[in-house]
Amino acid sequence: MRAKILVVDDDPIVLKAVTSILKRENYQVVSIDDAVEGLTAAKDPSIDVAVLDIKMPNLSGMDLLRGIKAARPDVEVIMMTAFATVETAVEAVKAGAYDYLTKPFENIDEVSMTVAKAAERKALRDRARALEEALTARNQFEELIGQSSQMRGVFKLVETVSHSTATVLVQGESGTGKELVARAIHYRSARKDKPFVAVNCSALTDTLLESELFGHVKGSFTGATANKKGLFEAADGGTIFLDEIGDVPPATQVRLLRVLQEGEVKRVGANEPVKVDVRVIAATHVDLNRAKEQGKFREDLFYRLNVITIDLPPLRDRPEDVPLLAHHFLKLYVAKVGKRVTGFTPHAMEALTCNRWTGNVRELENVIERAVVLTSKEVLDVDDLPPGFQDAPQAGAQVEVFSLAHLPYAQAKRLAMRAFERRYLTALLEKHNHNVSSAARAAGVDRSNFRRLLKQYEVAGRSMKRGKDGDEDDALEAAS
Repeated sequence: MRAKILVVDDDPIVLKAVTSILKRENYQVVSIDDAVEGLTAAKDPSIDVAVLDIKMPNLSGMDLLRGIKAARPDVEVIMMTAFATVETAVEAVKAGAYDYLTKPFENIDEVSMTVAKAAERKALRDRARALEEALTARNQFEELIGQSSQMRGVFKLVETVSHSTATVLVQGESGTGKELVARAIHYRSARKDKPFVAVNCSALTDTLLESELFGHVKGSFTGATANKKGLFEAADGGTIFLDEIGDVPPATQVRLLRVLQEGEVKRVGANEPVKVDVRVIAATHVDLNRAKEQGKFREDLFYRLNVITIDLPPLRDRPEDVPLLAHHFLKLYVAKVGKRVTGFTPHAMEALTCNRWTGNVRELENVIERAVVLTSKEVLDVDDLPPGFQDAPQAGAQVEVFSLAHLPYAQAKRLAMRAFERRYLTALLEKHNHNVSSAARAAGVDRSNFRRLLKQYEVAGRSMKRGKDGDEDDALEAAS
């Protein structure tokens, strides 16, 4: 839905002109010729932008600006004045104005473009606030973030299994957050005050893995100069997270089975077992069931681990979570780097949402960190993203169906249509030497609506010639 604009001016000609300009851009417009009534109207929570004259009887525009900002600080305000000075502009900005316009307007497009920028700024802030609220609401699941149906299912399962002692197997591609699931389960369980120990089973050699997990006694192998507790003993009373359990060698699988069956470990080189009370959460990116059938993973250990399974969806299957994650990582790295970066342009967010994310959430985090470090802007745009994002469908390149096949139908269709319309408008402008009136006639679209499309799809960035036949109606001319 287009933004709702409040226009307040005691001059009926200017009021009518500005209202006509904005209505032709399909904004919802509330027109009022009295500043006191304007202050009451501004309290409407649906108002996004207020356009105010500075010189008005009963209540000045500056006082009206301050009153609106006191009641609705989120409303973007644009001031209009026929007596523009540097002092006036500074005073208006200090009072909270977004921008100001000088009457008479040299170009009526300046009015609509200034309002469009203010409305977009308001929309971005509203979106950021909504995402911030969603991030705050998810605190019971630690760093797990998502609002998709798949992630809500994961949250529900985490909530349910946390209060049991059953072994959990977390499955998902690399970078989907398997350790975060394990931590969420642990810190919501009765074991939360006990140790949480994580070990990557694929990062160690066979000998080192056994020593790390089960410990060893002095002299049991070269370099064993003293007795050492293993990670199972260190996690006694708490939880141990065995990441990449599918890479554990057969000999170590036998030892793990004993821990799960008997609740005891035997240090490498020792004769006596040690009792441990440890909850095991395992994770893998491989298909353990297939590995079992191929003889690469013990069947009895598989069934011991696979008591409760949590499947984490890849990020490409839940694109609606990308904005939430992107804003989370933006906030994280803005704080670390110490920059003022407030959000993303719609163009950049489309590029992020459309990406396939083969590296999942970890890849998205790296992309946002890179963008924050390298950008010099307050709002991240598509050119702040790594090479390749600029050539994504939303940047105007040819859309291949395959590139959108990972998205839900409705979202894939929307992105494909946006890319098509942007390419069409760009090509049409180039064909007509960037003459807006000529291009609008060729498209069979009213000129003002055509300009709105250009702004909507961000095609109006290059210099465009205004057609000689671009005359406006009498009300618009009165504002010039």
